Amino acid sequence: MNESQQKWTETIDDGHSLFDLKLKEVWKYKDLVYMFVKRDFVSSFKQTILGPIWFFINPIFTTITYLIIFGKFAKLPTDGAPGILFYLAGVTLWNYFSGALLGTTNTFTGNASIFGKVYFPRLVTPISIVISNLMRLSVQFLLFLAVWLYYLINNEIHPNWWVLATPFLIIIMALFALGTGMIFSSLTTKYKDLTMLLAFGVSLLMYATPVIYPVSMLPGYFRSLAKYNPLTGIFECFKYGWLGVGDFSPSMLIISTIITIVLLFIGIITFNKVERSFMDTV
Repeated sequence: MNESQQKWTETIDDGHSLFDLKLKEVWKYKDLVYMFVKRDFVSSFKQTILGPIWFFINPIFTTITYLIIFGKFAKLPTDGAPGILFYLAGVTLWNYFSGALLGTTNTFTGNASIFGKVYFPRLVTPISIVISNLMRLSVQFLLFLAVWLYYLINNEIHPNWWVLATPFLIIIMALFALGTGMIFSSLTTKYKDLTMLLAFGVSLLMYATPVIYPVSMLPGYFRSLAKYNPLTGIFECFKYGWLGVGDFSPSMLIISTIITIVLLFIGIITFNKVERSFMDTV
């Protein structure tokens, strides 16, 4: 067979569009995604005494701390919902978002040794991080569900049909973390101190998000401003559906969705652009 008759089974080049996510190629590497998810899960609890039990310990102690500090001392309102359930709902969602965002931000700098040795779609890494954190969310959500059932049986909460929007809320939150994480992961290849700035910024963002307080307690101007935080609509919708309380309107969720799509679009462009030459700067 001469060279003109030979056909390549794989071709690696950097001529792809900035808007191309290579989803077909990512699907071909789905086994690698599974391996990365398994690696993240195992490494989180390797050489620990309690192992996966930490999934429950973290939200339990965080919720108790918030209940004492913000509920008993600061006396922040919970819109009539049981305090422990109100804070547990916020903590459950926040743990997923912050974990997925900070993990995705480390995509290039944390995996440079792997990227420099073997080729695979770089998008595999942030996707696996989002999925591995989704596993943690599912475990912590079981804890929330157990507490929720207790208060439901005792007729202390009145959920509504907005609970059906929960899968959509999680998807939007995951895409928001993915898009924002890809933007920062691209920037940290050149500006490494952004990693520390982001960790500080995420801590501040929690206080700008209705995790420990309801939007209804904010004065008029700040309440209007809070709606432009993509997480506000997600958290308020979740609490409104499951607890039956909150100052929620569908427009808040529409705003969250639009901003998330825009940030994901920007994240795709920056990620694909940096992917071509990041090894020169990491």
